[in-house]
Amino acid sequence: MKIERLLGAALCGLARVITGARAIHHAAQGSNPAGEPRVYYANHRSHIDFLLVWAALPPRVRRRTRPVAGADYWLASPLRRYVALSIFRAVLIDRGGTVHAAADPLAVMHAALDAGESLIVFPEGTRNVGDGLLPFKSGIFRLARSRPGLRFVPVWVENLGRVMPKGSFIPVPLLCALHFGEMLCLGDDELRSSFLNRSRDALIALAPPAA
Repeated sequence: MKIERLLGAALCGLARVITGARAIHHAAQGSNPAGEPRVYYANHRSHIDFLLVWAALPPRVRRRTRPVAGADYWLASPLRRYVALSIFRAVLIDRGGTVHAAADPLAVMHAALDAGESLIVFPEGTRNVGDGLLPFKSGIFRLARSRPGLRFVPVWVENLGRVMPKGSFIPVPLLCALHFGEMLCLGDDELRSSFLNRSRDALIALAPPAA
């Protein structure tokens, strides 16, 4: 695992160099001495979104944080499989029923959380090539409801759609930033629509105003 850890650190460094990515914290995240799992949720513009969110975390937090990604993309070739499973220890979910028809997305995420690991998720469910946010899928609510007290941290990834446009394979060197917001939890008896709207609003609030 040592070589995979070194490769992960190298990819993080490369991503930061290419994008100039910097983490901006708009609210205190707390020290979390008990290492309780958290869910970092972000807007989704490219296949390297999770890499930048992962790279922006402190090393000790990063080692206990796993991205949630689509199995259909990351299992499509031996190289992608190696990167996803061996370097990033990604939690792969079946989005289309064609890779692992019996897979339960919540079950694999529960297993990671129960092992004390945090997650990086993208509630839009697919990459958004436009501005703003797509409607959130219900998965983030189901995860919150199944784990009362679980904390969710909004992360707005700024400018990455221009760094890595959809369909491109080589990043364009541009500056981007990751805006971390205030943590939130599912409220007692809070309805799905309320939680999804509240978590979505918290993420939109981190987006810098248009120039």
